[in-house]
Amino acid sequence: MLTIYGVPRSRTFRPLWTAHELGIPYTLEPIDPRKGEQKSPAFLAVNPNGHVPAIKDGDVAMWESLAIDLYLAKKHGGPLAPKTVEEDGLMTMWSFWAATEVETQALQILYHRVLKPEDERVPKLADDAVIALRKPTAILEAHLKAQGGFLVGQRFTIADLNVAAVYSYAKPAPELFADAPHVLKWLDAALERPAALAARNG
Repeated sequence: MLTIYGVPRSRTFRPLWTAHELGIPYTLEPIDPRKGEQKSPAFLAVNPNGHVPAIKDGDVAMWESLAIDLYLAKKHGGPLAPKTVEEDGLMTMWSFWAATEVETQALQILYHRVLKPEDERVPKLADDAVIALRKPTAILEAHLKAQGGFLVGQRFTIADLNVAAVYSYAKPAPELFADAPHVLKWLDAALERPAALAARNG
């Protein structure tokens, strides 16, 4: 039985979304970072880094949300999973790309336009993040336009899920998508998938 540790309003959303896409039964162990629950000895035994999400799948304990998603997709198969070693490499590439090229800046947008109290927001940090994301967004726009609207294999895969989950943090910056209609259409469609909507409720 798969156990997912975390809460939906965190990076735990990603493995929850994957589990719903794949129809994997799971138990959600709510670990809320806002309450410091990730520091408990019981959770640190699962993820000594003290971050959510983490999973236990039988005897396997794993952390890092994008790696968890790749693992679940490859284990359970179906259209989300790679069909070839080449697709496997491309799905891993796009997932790493989202983590290295997009996530830090996208989080600045989310924090300073939505999550932080208004008196703690620094608008320039969000604005600078939009500028920094213009290049990766242009790269993604060109790829989606050339590849029929998906990242790998001309179908919705774990690569789309991982990258869309990261890019969702940038949604409070509509100006970022003004010159990227393919990205916006792809992102909206991904986030409106029934599995994504279900994952928001755990």
